[in-house]
Amino acid sequence: MFADYHVHTEFSDDSVYLMEDVIRDAVSMGMDEICITDHVDYGVKDDWDSGKEIRYRGGEPLANVDYPAYMEKIRRLKEQYEGKIVIKTGMEFGMQMHTIPQYEALFARWPFDFIILSVHQVEDQEFWTQDFQRGRTQKEYQERYYREMLSLVKSYKNYSVLGHLDLIKRYDEAGDYPFDRVRPLVEEILRVVIADGKGIEVNTSAHRYGLSGTMPSEEILKLYRELGGEILTIGSDSHKPEHLGSYIEETKALLKDLGFERFCTYEKMRPVFHRL
Repeated sequence: MFADYHVHTEFSDDSVYLMEDVIRDAVSMGMDEICITDHVDYGVKDDWDSGKEIRYRGGEPLANVDYPAYMEKIRRLKEQYEGKIVIKTGMEFGMQMHTIPQYEALFARWPFDFIILSVHQVEDQEFWTQDFQRGRTQKEYQERYYREMLSLVKSYKNYSVLGHLDLIKRYDEAGDYPFDRVRPLVEEILRVVIADGKGIEVNTSAHRYGLSGTMPSEEILKLYRELGGEILTIGSDSHKPEHLGSYIEETKALLKDLGFERFCTYEKMRPVFHRL
């Protein structure tokens, strides 16, 4: 099973990769299944139909997915490519505690196969701009990030997997933060995730960002397995053609070396297991 479960298209504010081209490219690569997971980031972005004036940054609209157009395009492509590739409907929820009600309403409004719960910002301060880290010590912003994630998994349950669980390291200009210092928080997060029947993703973009290890780290993956975690998805976090499907087979081999036997795709928010 060759599947990519973290894929962005022109419906994300940071991608211009047309959904039709994504699917065509996936078919040409021999992909069996793909899940489109475009961005929704309440708190820092508005909905197109919110009634608010859409803000722009660098010429690109700071807006969430155009939901009706998104759902209709996925429906049409499913019909068009039936028998060639399985297309699943997903989204990436960039959540914060104060935005939970908006995500509850969104999830209730549309039928989903798969939801990635990610933390891209805290207190409406984004990581990639360094707004969140600025004025905090490395210890403070690292721990604050994981505490937000812990609060979210305790409070919000309509998701499938945690996306790039240790994402904060991608934007940590102070360098690698010792895992032992956040291990208690990560362990508590994973215990809640496992108890709720949720999972975590392995995000292969660590390779293109030049990170020193996997995302999440091998330490987190080993801990997840030790705690009894079994639900894993693999996604490229693609935004461009050269990202699509990248390092997925290598990731399967790594997971097998770490003692995992299966990975997952999703159908109507339920995991479907496949041998690695």
